[in-house]
Amino acid sequence: MKQRTNLNGQALPKALTFAQYLMTSILAIALTGCGGAGGLLSNPRVSDADNDQVITIGDSIFALSGELQDFLEERAGESFRRYTLSGAELTGGVVATSIADQYAIARADNPAIDTVVMDGGGNDILIPAILFDPYDCKTQWYEFGQLSSRCKALIDDLYVEGVNLLNDMHADGVDNVIYLGYYYTKNGLFLLDSMEEAVDYGDMALANACHYSAVSCQFVDPRSAINDSDIIADGIHPNTNGSRKLADLVWPRLQPLL
Repeated sequence: MKQRTNLNGQALPKALTFAQYLMTSILAIALTGCGGAGGLLSNPRVSDADNDQVITIGDSIFALSGELQDFLEERAGESFRRYTLSGAELTGGVVATSIADQYAIARADNPAIDTVVMDGGGNDILIPAILFDPYDCKTQWYEFGQLSSRCKALIDDLYVEGVNLLNDMHADGVDNVIYLGYYYTKNGLFLLDSMEEAVDYGDMALANACHYSAVSCQFVDPRSAINDSDIIADGIHPNTNGSRKLADLVWPRLQPLL
């Protein structure tokens, strides 16, 4: 029997049922914008840039439109290597090459990496929440302050994965990491206005991973800067103004490192 693959050509786990495959494929198309304006083809991998010592890895907050990195490069007056991919989870996943693997690919292209600009972990929470919410990461108005123990356990695992990845970067000689956190989603295509508690707990975990890892890591919290008008109709991704705001937050951390 022919091995099934996802939209990026990666082998699917044998345990993945047809229903799960179908739902994952639909989700992948929605999250990556494949075949449409602003999709994967609009932000291709860049393995050789003006400044090869700076790389970006992460998910569709960077990759869907590519505008966040465009704004950073415009201010820097030089290009950086790009490895971000829509649908990417921190490690593993069936939608896209994971962020940990993006870093490995960047090192294989050129191991001389001084600075990593990244995000990661959002899809690990978001994709299950959109599909069936098995971790109960959505909270209703009457559950304010009561994020489920299952969702917290999921995010606690992401903390460990994040620390491990950041420690690997330190061991590889990376000098600095700028880690962009997540903002609140809105009630768009995927009805995600009930994710505030998960975003708060997730950003706390990612900030702690940044702080307690061995590498020099600066966490950028965008929650107070991004509002509903900065997010496109899917309720997740930044529009041009949202990407500009995110660049405004990242640039003061990046500029001194160039």
